[in-house]
Amino acid sequence: MKKVKSLTLSAPAQIPDSLRPFFQEYKFEDLHPAQHGELVIERTLAYGNRVEIRWLFDTYGAAQITAWLARFGAQRLPWRRYNLWCVLLELPPAQRLRPEANRIWPY
Repeated sequence: MKKVKSLTLSAPAQIPDSLRPFFQEYKFEDLHPAQHGELVIERTLAYGNRVEIRWLFDTYGAAQITAWLARFGAQRLPWRRYNLWCVLLELPPAQRLRPEANRIWPY
């Protein structure tokens, strides 16, 4: 069994119920912000509104979110959202993992 790395939380937290639609394939009550932090960060950055984003930053802190974005963002976030977060968190400009010429779908 693979050991799960827990993220450090800035504040005691429970995932807001308004994020429930973004975790349809999981039993929402079983998700814990520390144990499932990478998943929670991914879905909230991709689909969260302002209130949910504020909760995310209050819970995990900007340093952990920035580190997650630098490590996983290009693979796990929609491209437009990834670019937005790179600008907002002052990360280097985003680069596609696959050049335009090698992409199957040209759009």
